[in-house]
Amino acid sequence: MTFGVILTTAVLLLILWLGNGIRRIGAVSVGETISDRNGSALLLIDLQSVFWDRGPYLNAAKEAAAGVILSEVEAARAQGHPVIAVRQEWSIPSTKAVAKLSMKGQAIEGSDGTEIAEVFTSLPDHVLIKRVQDAFETGELDALLKSFDVGRLRLVGLDMNYCVQKTALAARNRGYDVTVVKEGTLAAAPTERAEKQMSSAGVDVC
Repeated sequence: MTFGVILTTAVLLLILWLGNGIRRIGAVSVGETISDRNGSALLLIDLQSVFWDRGPYLNAAKEAAAGVILSEVEAARAQGHPVIAVRQEWSIPSTKAVAKLSMKGQAIEGSDGTEIAEVFTSLPDHVLIKRVQDAFETGELDALLKSFDVGRLRLVGLDMNYCVQKTALAARNRGYDVTVVKEGTLAAAPTERAEKQMSSAGVDVC
């Protein structure tokens, strides 16, 4: 086998490996279908310093969203519903590589800024780490929601086109009643396509 063949094979394997990382980042998981659950929970998606404080979102949009998020938390607490934050940490080798190449290395496991942004630090009752856009991917969120008998979810956070959307779709795949509070989310790009996909899957975007 010549050096050229070896090099070509190595490049192809690298491309396939990175492609798998890209696929994993945007995949939507399918878990066990829930039934007969009466509880509700509020999910706070990726409200981390690296995204909230340093992301591409306009200050006016952040201020408006923050007000809605705080109101959602107050309403959840008044009704005795758990408030659960999920925060991003790229930790799978292939997804870490993709994050380094295309996401400025943001939110890689152990990097600066993965903590919940200061304005939201005191809000969650529970904080979970997710490895991809879909917060259900590890199974930890499934288990936590089961422990609270949760069958209805309200989602706020960012980004509507990515992690909010993929988490909402994964929840619907499991049979959850899902509402995405549009005014409590942020997006760096137009959200019409994401909203249409979620609505088609039975997500209430309001």
